[in-house]
Amino acid sequence: MSATYLMPTYNRQPISFTRGAGSWLYTKDDTPYLDALTGIAVCGLGHCHPQVTDAIQQQAGTLIHTSNLFGIDWQERAGEILCTAAQMDSVFFANSGAEANEAALKLARLYAYKQGFKRPKVIVMEQSFHGRTLLSLSATANPKAREGFYTLDEDFIRVPFGDIDAIKQAAQEHDDICAIFVEPIQGEGGLNTAANGFTYLEELQAECDAHNWLFMLDEVQTGNGRTGKYFAYQHSNARPDVLTTAKGLGNGFPVGACMVRGRANGLFGAGSHGSTYGGTPLASRVVHSVYDVLENSNIMENAVTEGLFIRESIVDTFGQHGVSSRGAGMMIGIALPEDMDCSQLVDRARDEQKLIINVTGGHVVRLLPPLNMSRDESTQVAERLINLLKPSF
Repeated sequence: MSATYLMPTYNRQPISFTRGAGSWLYTKDDTPYLDALTGIAVCGLGHCHPQVTDAIQQQAGTLIHTSNLFGIDWQERAGEILCTAAQMDSVFFANSGAEANEAALKLARLYAYKQGFKRPKVIVMEQSFHGRTLLSLSATANPKAREGFYTLDEDFIRVPFGDIDAIKQAAQEHDDICAIFVEPIQGEGGLNTAANGFTYLEELQAECDAHNWLFMLDEVQTGNGRTGKYFAYQHSNARPDVLTTAKGLGNGFPVGACMVRGRANGLFGAGSHGSTYGGTPLASRVVHSVYDVLENSNIMENAVTEGLFIRESIVDTFGQHGVSSRGAGMMIGIALPEDMDCSQLVDRARDEQKLIINVTGGHVVRLLPPLNMSRDESTQVAERLINLLKPSF
């Protein structure tokens, strides 16, 4: 597959798809592949969901863009339903998760500036991934992604994920902290969850409240029903001051959002942030459509049921070999033995099983299937993955 004119920024697989339908992708010769990755947690409603497709087609034929110099009805409507779902006060629409996270980090700096901080610091986690813009990349822990870009490391304090004592220690050692920024489940880092689950978020919020820091959640991957709740923090009693999301927000259409409440609300004013394409009539209508599908169906409940079925099927088969599962809902991590060679699993899954998967954290098979996957399709995911792994045990 030639890519002569494209910058070599991706290690592309030797395959291309020409159409998609639900949980399936199809090559030019119409060979079907079962998609357990959905564009890396993007197409949560499956490929070409009819209601979302209809919304895109109608709006594309009506009005695509006017700019934020004018009022945008669909943006107002999307903002209302999203803030209601997230229990937040207001939203800024961007084009991606990285841009949403960049907005969050700018908010933290502005919050600190208004309190007289000259060079504030944000606590972030080891093994985190927040994006590839310069500030969000600096918050990210991935060494390969950071190499060569002279990241702004002095602006961040990095602590182990799930370790509340490390947060307390950082508070004692630094008097210039203004926020904590964390993923409820670390996606790129290996589907890591805290030992005490989502209660960890409540502990983080308590520390933020005690020190008057912003509590900021990166739900770019965990949001929009992926874990069985609209946002993953809703598995707990925590409530963030800043909440970012993207990926499943548009079911494949590029859109991101940064929401605020409480002490973070009102920090941005006219001219303090902006985006040419943020919240276009088309993007906003797509957000509204995806929300409507999720809210008026049992899709999030299905994500919990089918995600648990897949996890249990794999662990019941290979648990005696040290295989375990992580995650929540349709954010599934199958942790393989650390000494197992996983370098060819993605290629073998694609070529031998016609199954699209990902491996992250070195030894964790990451599955991010559609939230509305049927039991027959979930069974096929489990069976194909079992067939893939059997020769290794």
